Amino acid sequence: MDQSTARSVLKESMLARIVELSAAAGPLAHQTDKYFSHTRRIAEAHGDTEVTYAIFLRRRIVAAIEPALRLLQWHCPEASIKRFFAEGEIVPAHKKLIEITGPFSKLAEIETLLLQKIGFPCVCANNAYDMCRALPYASFLDMHARHATGPEMNLLAAYGASVGSEAARAEDPKAKGFIGSSQDLTAPFYGVQFGSGTMPHALIGYSGGDVLEALKLFAEVNTETRVITALVDYQGREVDDSVRCARWFYDEAGLDQQGRSFSVRLDTHGGRFAQGLDYERSVETVGQWLGVEGEYNIVEKVLGVRAFQLDAANILIDQVRRILFGKGVSVASIIHVRRALDEAGYRQAGIVASSGFDTQKCLVMGGARAPVDVVGTGSFLPERLQETYATADIIAYGGVKRVKVGRENLLD
Repeated sequence: MDQSTARSVLKESMLARIVELSAAAGPLAHQTDKYFSHTRRIAEAHGDTEVTYAIFLRRRIVAAIEPALRLLQWHCPEASIKRFFAEGEIVPAHKKLIEITGPFSKLAEIETLLLQKIGFPCVCANNAYDMCRALPYASFLDMHARHATGPEMNLLAAYGASVGSEAARAEDPKAKGFIGSSQDLTAPFYGVQFGSGTMPHALIGYSGGDVLEALKLFAEVNTETRVITALVDYQGREVDDSVRCARWFYDEAGLDQQGRSFSVRLDTHGGRFAQGLDYERSVETVGQWLGVEGEYNIVEKVLGVRAFQLDAANILIDQVRRILFGKGVSVASIIHVRRALDEAGYRQAGIVASSGFDTQKCLVMGGARAPVDVVGTGSFLPERLQETYATADIIAYGGVKRVKVGRENLLD
């Protein structure tokens, strides 16, 4: 079995798991909205008919509907499906995504479950697509698990992110996209068997608050892990601890000679600047990096002249300034640590950045060419649940087109 076939088999297995989890929650009638069960009983008592549903979302998405289609096949295998957009394709707001045709008595109760499985992964796919396109030179690690509600949401979110990542790669072959997950559960969606990750702050606390001691324990116990990453913000000494850990890894332990590689992870708290920085120093750092003087000139270079001039109220400009020069994991902090590692002779050491890397932050990071190698993020999850709401309307009964007023566009 070649690698492509193996990945396809793994993906099919993961999609089947979503259906299994849904089925394990109980009978369809227990999971759907009650009014659909009432409707199903009426259709059974007074004569069934063939209906066609049209499904759409009110915002732009990337199509990621295979979980829903698998669920439909499980509950109503005789239903026929007409797709208007392929998986991974951008779908404009209000555009019809699919049509589903089948017996009213069966499809009525399925609507609730279908909508649950459509909107969420499609929005995750859209966000992941935008993030990967914004930072094409960085790899992404799916770290959404802690923000989800359990395995079904984990699987739907990761499936969406994997579709968005593949769509970004298809559009830009240079885009690295998502390369893995923090969970074994969802890792196969990214073409790998097991989850991956760095270390939590809890391990550093366990090691007496010393990241180097935590790094030594990590390297000793997790011998199968090829990439060893130190989380360097625990004591607020991002620069010192990055260099100290790199020195141990390369010069003392010689782990690079054993085929292992080293990274530092920046996860600086949003309430403080990284070691050695304040606002003015951050502006200077980014300005030197981009060859531009003055914070507003830097923002204009990153945003572009048109966007900068349109933002007369400085709403967007202030948001960009925070990402470039502010507290937490800023563009300035990444450049600052990169320079420190380079000056210490550890140019081969990688930088992993985490903490709030949503689409906007990725766009700013990419615009400033921040020297980040891997982004750990769960911020492809929808910002508001409301944006995931998919809508289904029946547009034909027994072959006769009919829809409520205001949705006539679905008849096209």
